[in-house]
Amino acid sequence: MNLGKKILNFSIGMLILLLVWQIIKIIGDYPEALLPSPVNVAHTIIEMIVDGTLLVHLQVSLGRFAAGYLLAIIPAVILGMLLGRMPRIWQIVDPIIQVLRPVSPIAWSPFIVLWFGIGNMPAIVIIFIAAFFPVLLTTVAGVKKVDKNYLKIAENMEMNRLELMVKIIFPAAFPSIVSGLHLALGSAWIFLVAGEMVGAQSGLGFLIVDARNTLNLSGVLAGIIFIGLLGFILDRLISLFERWVGSHWGISS
Repeated sequence: MNLGKKILNFSIGMLILLLVWQIIKIIGDYPEALLPSPVNVAHTIIEMIVDGTLLVHLQVSLGRFAAGYLLAIIPAVILGMLLGRMPRIWQIVDPIIQVLRPVSPIAWSPFIVLWFGIGNMPAIVIIFIAAFFPVLLTTVAGVKKVDKNYLKIAENMEMNRLELMVKIIFPAAFPSIVSGLHLALGSAWIFLVAGEMVGAQSGLGFLIVDARNTLNLSGVLAGIIFIGLLGFILDRLISLFERWVGSHWGISS
């Protein structure tokens, strides 16, 4: 699908969403104080862009997200590739992971705030927890599914462990790893907002809380819209990274 068709499909989808929003407001007969109209929210967005409020909070949120996400996925991929090659150790580690994984990162927030204080670190730690487990589990699953013939070829070529991991295991497991990156991005981006609501004085999550406290629902919806759009853009960036790796390494995902 070419870029023009993608833009057209995205535009149609957004128009449908705005139409449904306006229809709900009309049918429900909601006042502006309970459900602002798309037009009023658009005015609020323009005001945030003009006065610089949006840019400030956007930069903070993206910085926190980048730090937490990268700190999670890099060790998760490396650890997942190692554990995928160590079935006996994975049998011991897997129950621990399965016990910790379902716990919402927000459940750890009382300890996180006590240990790391107020500021950037609580949000970064929450993002780390949200992103780490999906990447780890999908990486281990991908390594386990590597074709045995590839491993035999590597053995015949007398590859060392590093060469085996880089030239054989990683390319073969890459489709599973990318799936984990997409899952982790969605989870981490969701909990970014929650993390900023818990212990931060800036960022998109704080922007929503601050707007809520002043009963500015247009500001709340503006923050929600930006969170959704940025999440979509970040997911597309991972898809671009996926295609870049595929084109340079000859990997099909």
